[in-house]
Amino acid sequence: MRGPYPGDLRHRVIEFVEAGGSRREAAEHFRVSASSAIRWLQRFHEDGTSEPMPRGGSTSRLEKYSQQILAVIREQPDLTLNEFVSVLRKRRVSASRSALSRFFARHGITFKKKACERQSGSALTWLARADAGSVSKAGSIPPASYSSTKRQSPPIWCA
Repeated sequence: MRGPYPGDLRHRVIEFVEAGGSRREAAEHFRVSASSAIRWLQRFHEDGTSEPMPRGGSTSRLEKYSQQILAVIREQPDLTLNEFVSVLRKRRVSASRSALSRFFARHGITFKKKACERQSGSALTWLARADAGSVSKAGSIPPASYSSTKRQSPPIWCA
C-alpha cells in the first residue's frame, strides 16, 4: 500500500466538481477511482478540508506509565521481561510481555546479557573426565547427552 493521494490532487478534483463537473467525470479526468473522488468531496463538504486523514494506530496504554517503567529500569536494570511484568503488576500497572517489548523498542531501550566469565579450558567441565591412565573411558560421557564425543562446557548461569 503506497499511501494517501497528495492534498494537491484532492484539491484539483474538488475544484473540478465545484466548477460544474460530476464526481465521476473528475475521477476519470484525474485518473483516480470514483469512490475516492466521492469520499473526498463528502469530507470537503462536512469538514471543509481536502487533506488526507492521519494514518497510524492508537498509542499504547503503557505510555501513561512511562515514568514508572523507566524508574523500574533505573532501579533494577537486570530484570527479564517476565520479572518486569510481575514488578509492574505489583505497582498496579497492567502490562504484557509483548506490550513491554514494543514499548522498549519504541523508546530505544535495549538490554545486554549479563557479562559472565567462561571457565578456562584447563578447568574441569561438568562432564566427568576419565583419568589419563584409565582403561575404560565409556563412563566419561553421560548416555543421553551428546552425539559428539567433544566435551562441552556447562552453561554459565549468572546469579
